Amino acid sequence: MKTWQKILGGTAAVAAVGAVSVLGGAAVVYQAATKSFSHNRLKTKKRAIAENTADDNAWYLRHDPAEWTQTSLDGLILRASLVEAEKPTKRVAILAHGLGHAREQMIPYARVFHNWGYATLMPDARAHGDSEGHTIGYGWPDRLDYTGWINQVIAKYGDDCEIVLIGISMGAATVMATAGEDLPHNVKAIIADSGYASVLAEARFRIRHRYHLPTYPIVPIANQYSRLAEGYRLSDGNIAEQLRHTHLPLLLIQGANDQTVPVENLDVLYRAAAGPKEKYRDPSAAHIATRKTDPVKYDQMVADFLKKYVD
Repeated sequence: MKTWQKILGGTAAVAAVGAVSVLGGAAVVYQAATKSFSHNRLKTKKRAIAENTADDNAWYLRHDPAEWTQTSLDGLILRASLVEAEKPTKRVAILAHGLGHAREQMIPYARVFHNWGYATLMPDARAHGDSEGHTIGYGWPDRLDYTGWINQVIAKYGDDCEIVLIGISMGAATVMATAGEDLPHNVKAIIADSGYASVLAEARFRIRHRYHLPTYPIVPIANQYSRLAEGYRLSDGNIAEQLRHTHLPLLLIQGANDQTVPVENLDVLYRAAAGPKEKYRDPSAAHIATRKTDPVKYDQMVADFLKKYVD
């Protein structure tokens, strides 16, 4: 009897150590994937600037962007740059950057919209660039931040202004998640380049392909960590479901060689979208590289789409 007690006791101890190891490993992965502190935010800004051409960065500075701020619902000071149009306008594009970058990543896109006569607003996502926050939202809490930016745009440009939302990667998920909220009539169209349909599914993909770890039990544990630490689960970030709740026109773009967001996301999102929708899969482009592959074709596709919905 004592022998069996020792065996059972030893087994329980091993199991306890194993459980602690799994929990600790899941915590490390969760922290690595979601946490961003001041030095990380500075890196996101430098990375975004470095990836642009010198000409694009010079264009941005030459237009003397105005600094906008808002306080998020959870108390973070968020920051954005506004580049005014050359002439008075009622058309405004709000641009959402990708993971690990900052507002400056959207300078090339802002330049195009500026040439089309739009004012452009480029926010830093929470925990990126000059915005506060220690937890990356992957587009889910960010959707509420973007409703705040939309309200500020309307307050400046009037109740008859027309707003377009465009995002790449995490920014694409952000603008699609925003679309599913109760938005004012001013929002006319959404453009989403290389976005994912589910925060949880994207987490599974990245854990397998970036960290080379099994998704179970890490992802379910991380899902609960998020609930306890941030008040929402990763599984709450169902971007495709948000599209079922909006009839806003949607243009989806993704490269067939995307190694960051699985290419099947394009079709999942397209099927989910309840409103007018178009999709384009570039046959060779990598993640958020469709515009770099053929900027003239890309910009014309966006322009043709917007002509149907923006005056």
